[in-house]
Amino acid sequence: MQYAQIMQGVFHARPNRFIAHVEIAGREEIVHVKNTGRCKELLLPGATVYVQYFPAGKRKTKYDLIAVEKVVHNGAGEQQTLLINMDSQAPNKVVQEWLEREEPFGKMTYLKPECRHGASRFDFYLETATKKMFIEVKGVTLEENGVVLFPDAPTERGVKHVQELCHCLEQGYEAAIIFVVQMSGSRYFTPNRRTHAAFATALEQAAASGVQLMALTCAVTPDSLIINGTLPIHLAG
Repeated sequence: MQYAQIMQGVFHARPNRFIAHVEIAGREEIVHVKNTGRCKELLLPGATVYVQYFPAGKRKTKYDLIAVEKVVHNGAGEQQTLLINMDSQAPNKVVQEWLEREEPFGKMTYLKPECRHGASRFDFYLETATKKMFIEVKGVTLEENGVVLFPDAPTERGVKHVQELCHCLEQGYEAAIIFVVQMSGSRYFTPNRRTHAAFATALEQAAASGVQLMALTCAVTPDSLIINGTLPIHLAG
């Protein structure tokens, strides 16, 4: 996916989940944060960020926060800069592009985003000549020493999604959870048991039941995000 009108800024503060104060072209602006996660390890005072500018319209702010630079140290002790996309709407968009481009589950005859099934709503429903599948997508922005983790805060909603996919299996559907790692250069993905053990346990049970788990890495620039590979998944950490 591609963004237009991207500008560089310096992060100052985040007074609540939805807005940030960012210095852009020498002036402090109020920026909409499109990720309601904690992101405390990313949004540090002085961090370089990238925002999308919206010059007109009825928006409360003229900017959306899209990406942030995180300083990391590699195994040799060298300092590197990791660019992380923080747009919580981006994972579904890039997964749809990827599904249509790569057809990883086979040639699709039908694809529906935001599909309701019973009392549940899943990110995608797809059909091929041989399968009917529900898919949930989770964006991943938390990185620790080259390992990427989800979630960055307790998520009862996430546990519910995992359990609902297991129910789909019982009804004869196939099911998958796709973790979109909104950065490159990671070593592997693991559930964040330290933050939410119930989610990690639910994910293990889902995998044992037959829910397919995938972690997809992305090429990230200030104005683009595209899925470009897979990562190993370590359920035990």
